[in-house]
Amino acid sequence: MFPGHRNCTSTSCGPNAECTSYGGCVCILGYEYPVNVLPTPESFCYDVDECAPNPCGARTDCYNTVGSFYCLCMEGYISSTGVNWVSGTTVCQSTEEYLASLTLPEGQSPEMYFLDQMTKDLEDNPDLVLTEKKVTDIVTMILAIIANMKPKDGDSEIANVVLNILEGLVSALVDPTSLEDKQVIQKNVTAPAIDINLVSLKGDTETPAMLAMGNMMTINLAAVAKNNNGSASAVLMSIDGMETFMSSSFFESENVTEMYSDIITATLPKTRHKELPEPVKFTMHHKKETFQAGLVTCVYWKINGTETHWSEEGCTVSYSNENHTVCSCTHLSTFALLLQTGGQNNEEDDPLLEMVDLLCMCVGLTFLALAILTFLLCTWNPKVNNTARLHLSICLFLGHLLFLVGVSRTENAVVCAVIAGLLHFIFLAGFVWMLLETVQLFLLVRSLTKVKVIQKEGLRPLYLLLIGYGAPMVVVGVSAAVFSGGYGSKDTCWLKQEKNFNWSFIGPVVAILTLNLVSFGVIIWSLQPTLANMKSNVSQSKDTRLIIFKIVAQFFVLGCAWILGFFQSSPFLKYLFIILNSQQGTFIFIVHCLLNKEVRKEYRRWFSCLCRKEGPSGDSATKDTVNDASQPTKDMDKADHHHR
Repeated sequence: MFPGHRNCTSTSCGPNAECTSYGGCVCILGYEYPVNVLPTPESFCYDVDECAPNPCGARTDCYNTVGSFYCLCMEGYISSTGVNWVSGTTVCQSTEEYLASLTLPEGQSPEMYFLDQMTKDLEDNPDLVLTEKKVTDIVTMILAIIANMKPKDGDSEIANVVLNILEGLVSALVDPTSLEDKQVIQKNVTAPAIDINLVSLKGDTETPAMLAMGNMMTINLAAVAKNNNGSASAVLMSIDGMETFMSSSFFESENVTEMYSDIITATLPKTRHKELPEPVKFTMHHKKETFQAGLVTCVYWKINGTETHWSEEGCTVSYSNENHTVCSCTHLSTFALLLQTGGQNNEEDDPLLEMVDLLCMCVGLTFLALAILTFLLCTWNPKVNNTARLHLSICLFLGHLLFLVGVSRTENAVVCAVIAGLLHFIFLAGFVWMLLETVQLFLLVRSLTKVKVIQKEGLRPLYLLLIGYGAPMVVVGVSAAVFSGGYGSKDTCWLKQEKNFNWSFIGPVVAILTLNLVSFGVIIWSLQPTLANMKSNVSQSKDTRLIIFKIVAQFFVLGCAWILGFFQSSPFLKYLFIILNSQQGTFIFIVHCLLNKEVRKEYRRWFSCLCRKEGPSGDSATKDTVNDASQPTKDMDKADHHHR
C-alpha cells in the first residue's frame, strides 16, 4: 500500500519515527501513528498517553510526558523504594505503614532511619534528574516525616540530615545536557511550605535575580561558569519550619537572640569548582512587621566536625532598614538573620540607667581631675612616693572619658578599632597601676610591722613607669598580632567575643583582681599585731580607725567595683556597678586627699590665697597640728603619705 515505507531511508520517516533494519518506518517508543497511516515527512507520530491504563498501581498518580511517563505516590503516601521508582516493585504506603514496616538499627528512630535511607539513595545516584513535581512531592513527604520530630530547642543532627537531602534533591533538578550556548533555564518548585528557584546557564549570560519566599539572591553565575567549562547552576530555596531545628540558641552571644527572617539555602548543584569570584548578596525580609530595636546579624549554618552553630564568618550587613536587610557573603551555605535585643534578660534600654550612668561618670571624672591636680600641685613630704596613685588616677580619667565619648563611635571601622585598642591599653594600664599601688602599700605595711622609721621605700618611679605602661603594651601588642580584627564591632568600639578575643582583657583583669584580693588580706592580717600594741588613748584610737578605713576603702577602689562587672544579672547590680565603678575618682579624692592632713592644709592655704587673706601661710596649718602619743601611730600616718 505504501511501498516507499518498505524501502525507507534515515530521512524519509519523519519526526519521532525511525527506519528499521528491515526497511520499514516505525514510531519511536512512546509515540504511535494513526491506523492505516505510515510515518512520512508529511505525517507525524503523535505522543501516546501511557497513563491511560494507569500502569503505576494503587495510591499513585501517573504523569504523562512527551514520549514517556512517570509515577508518584499520592499525597500522604510514601514510596517503598525511595527516590527511585521501580516498575512492578514500588508500592505506595501511608506514613504510618511505611515507618512500621522498617527494620530499625538499635537505638535509631523510624524517622531518622528514613532520612538516612533517603540520604543514601541520593548519594548513590549523583546524576539523578527529577522533575519539579517529583521534587515537590518528595520534599512534602520529608516535611511530613519530620513534623513529628520537633525538639524543644533545636536539633542540629536532624537539621544537617534534612539540609543534605534538600541539596541532593535540588541537584537532581539540574540537567546539564539540556543547556545550549548562551542559554538560561529557570525552574521553580513552589508549594505551601516550599519555594525553590533554580537557574542554569551556559556562556557569558546575565544571571537573573533569584527569589524564594520573598528573599532574593544576586549572584554572578557567569563568572562561576568560566571555571566550570562554561556552564553552572545556582539554587536558592526556603523551606518553612526549618527554624524549629536550627533555632537561635545555636548562636553564641551574651545577648538575647531570635530568628528574624526565613532560613534560606543557596548552593551550586552539579558544579565542580564552587569558589565565588565575588561576594553574593542576599536580601532577606524581616519576620516582624513592626520595627524592633536591636542588632541585626547575618549568619550562616557552620558545620565543623561534630559541632554545628550559627556563625558570622564571611558575612556582613551591607544595608538594613525596618523591613529588610542586605547581607554580603563570600560563600554559599544556609543563611538567616538573627536579632540581638540586649542583655540576657531581654531588657529594653533603660533611660534612667543611661542618665544615672552619664551623671555618675561626670561626677567621677570631676573628682578624678581634682585628685590629679592635687597629686601634681601639692607640696608633698620628700618621703612620699606618689607615682602609682597619680598614674592610676590619670588612667582612670582617660579611660572613663574615652569610654564616655568614644565607645559608640562605630561609624568608621578604623576609628572604632583604634578607640577599642586605646581602651584596651588604658584600662589594662589602670589595673596594673592598681596592682602596683597594692605592692607599694604592702611594702609600707611590712616596714610598720618591723616598727622602724619610714623612709622612701618601694619601687623607684622609673621602674613603676616601665611596669605600669610596659606590661599592658605587651598584652595589647600580642593580642593585636594574634587577631588584629578583634578590635571594634558593629555595635560598640570594644573587644569582639569572636575567637574568645575578649579574654585578652578579662584574663589579665581576673589575675590582677585575685592578686589584689590576696594582697589586701595579707596586709590587714599583718597590721593586727601592730595595731594591738598601740596604747588605747583617744588620739591613737582615732588614727587607728582612720588607717583601717583607708585600707578598706582602698580595697574597694582597687577591686570590688570591677568585680561587680562580672555579675550583671539584675537591675540592682547594674546600678550598683555603675555607681561604684564611676565613683572610683570620688573615692580616691576623699580617701587620699580630703582625709589627708597635709592636703587639707594645702587646700586651706590655696583657699586663703584665693580669698586674698594676708598672713603667714603656716598659720592655719599650725592650728591643725596634732602631737601623736606614740611613734607607731606617727609612722602609720606617714605610711599613708609615703604610699602616695
